[in-house]
Amino acid sequence: MARIRVGDIDLYYEMSGQGEPLIFIHGLGSSSRDWEYQVAYFAGSFKTLVFDLRGHGRSDKPAGPYSMQLLAQDTAALIKELKLEPVCLVGISLGGMVALQLALDSPELVKSLVLVNTVSEVPVRTLKERFELKLRLTVAALLGMRYLGKLLAKRLFPKSSQQSIRELFVERWAENDPASYRAALQAVIGWSVTDKLDKLDIPLLVVAAEYDYIPLSAKASIVDLVKNAELLVIKDSRHGTPVDQPEVFNRVLSDFLARCQG
Repeated sequence: MARIRVGDIDLYYEMSGQGEPLIFIHGLGSSSRDWEYQVAYFAGSFKTLVFDLRGHGRSDKPAGPYSMQLLAQDTAALIKELKLEPVCLVGISLGGMVALQLALDSPELVKSLVLVNTVSEVPVRTLKERFELKLRLTVAALLGMRYLGKLLAKRLFPKSSQQSIRELFVERWAENDPASYRAALQAVIGWSVTDKLDKLDIPLLVVAAEYDYIPLSAKASIVDLVKNAELLVIKDSRHGTPVDQPEVFNRVLSDFLARCQG
């Protein structure tokens, strides 16, 4: 991976292939390594870029607080420094939120947008929502990232045939810096761009896993508010769709990109 200075931090990234720029943004507690199936597939026809967000992977992990605007600014600065604009952005979960924030804050940098198992807001209104967020923060603080990784791995990859994926997930999750993880999670709490979605004027694909813990209605609401948007549900998939259904996901993304180029 290469290193580039962006604002007050160093971000680590990897770029390969030739063609139009295609950038993948990983989720909370993950890293650019989660896109390995996509890089191998798309680098033959696109200039693919994966990178580690602030507080993740090999990138710098300064003390918080973090915010969605800050994570989007980091990404925008990376795109400008590498002279890639305009790009197609693909983001999963937290990465999808960052992609949405960036597309709204710097529309000149984004040609098209793909959101995978993500939302346009993270309200904390109900007792259940408050409990789930508090539980993650508490487990990370008291029991450590490896234990949290084991809990999440069972939820994301429950099949017996996915044991090797679960084990890899846990090992990677254990590498997280707890303070940085909590700062990134807290950046999500209360965030919303729902009231700005009607300003998006680019092709948008929302990918939803059949068994994702994020309700389908939350993803459908994004499509309802963006005029050039479409929703596609991937069967027999959970939150980690690009990993648990890579062939299907790559085909869906490839078809969307072809339509954008056409």
